[in-house]
Amino acid sequence: MNAPLDSLAWLADEAEAHDRGTADADRLVPELGRRGLFRIGVAQSLGGAGGDTYDGVEAIAATAERSLTAAFVFWGQRTFIEYLLQSPNAALRERWLPALLAGEFAGATGLSNAMKFLSGIESLQITATPRDGCWRLDGCLPWVTNLRKAGFIVAAAVARADAGTPMVVAITGEQAGVARSDDLDLVALRGSNTAAIGIAAVNIGPEHLLHEDARSFCPAVRPAFLSLQLGMSIGLARAALRTAAVQGQGAHRPLLPRVDEISAELEGLAGILRSGLTDRRFASDPAELFRIRIRLAEIVQIALGLELDASGGRAYLRDQHRGFARRWVEGAFIPVITPSLTQLQGELARQAGTCAA
Repeated sequence: MNAPLDSLAWLADEAEAHDRGTADADRLVPELGRRGLFRIGVAQSLGGAGGDTYDGVEAIAATAERSLTAAFVFWGQRTFIEYLLQSPNAALRERWLPALLAGEFAGATGLSNAMKFLSGIESLQITATPRDGCWRLDGCLPWVTNLRKAGFIVAAAVARADAGTPMVVAITGEQAGVARSDDLDLVALRGSNTAAIGIAAVNIGPEHLLHEDARSFCPAVRPAFLSLQLGMSIGLARAALRTAAVQGQGAHRPLLPRVDEISAELEGLAGILRSGLTDRRFASDPAELFRIRIRLAEIVQIALGLELDASGGRAYLRDQHRGFARRWVEGAFIPVITPSLTQLQGELARQAGTCAA
């Protein structure tokens, strides 16, 4: 299980280039796949390396310690794989899972819109119009990661024009009517193949269905969707805290008890995340998972602040402490990735109001 994680040193060497977008972004998925990372947490009977979803969380965390860009791509790929694992469409799984596990093709999670839809934050942005037992799709996905230019498959929740139950479908970049935009002009993580997708008169049939009922499928996959995403926060915080512990010597030694305190809280939350995935309680109590997401985002900011305090002026000398500036900007992404902290806080407030009523 640990063998693929022992081969991540190359990511640290290329982290700056992937963050700036000067490296070949299309290399990330094949390289991660070649090293077996996408197989972690997938049953051996399905071509995986065994383990469970939390093993996938730790693999993404280990990647995020070296490069948040690579971890972001990893999350998109691994989350789409999770959709296939939980889909009742066995034919779709058998067609796509081997190539996705191997990193021969890119999988993207376009369900951020659907997760907001579940909380009443926004409407679905793609409409499906029935046509002779199939559907015509029209709409857009304004922000999707891992849209590899060499080819991708993306999940999307779609509203039905006939007022039927919303569905979750899988479409590829090669289908007529699917248009990938240029990469979004991100502040960081520029090598993540993040773009928008326009969808105009795209024809799909039952073979494209991940699930015929988005309102049951999305809550079922949300624990994995969000937990795998939290690997990014865990890994980034670990990297910052580890650096703070190393740099926090001499005049900066008074910081070390605080570094130890935050490190212990971080690992405690990781343990709670693991137990919640194991006993499946996040499916019935998503609020607990939301609170973990909020606190981990806060811990990332605390950890980066401790790294800065422990490093002092050296943090501003790129030749001496190159990773800090990148991690500082990477950290700014953590609060806004869907579901954002503001969205989660609003959802928790809504739930609290409902309970009070």
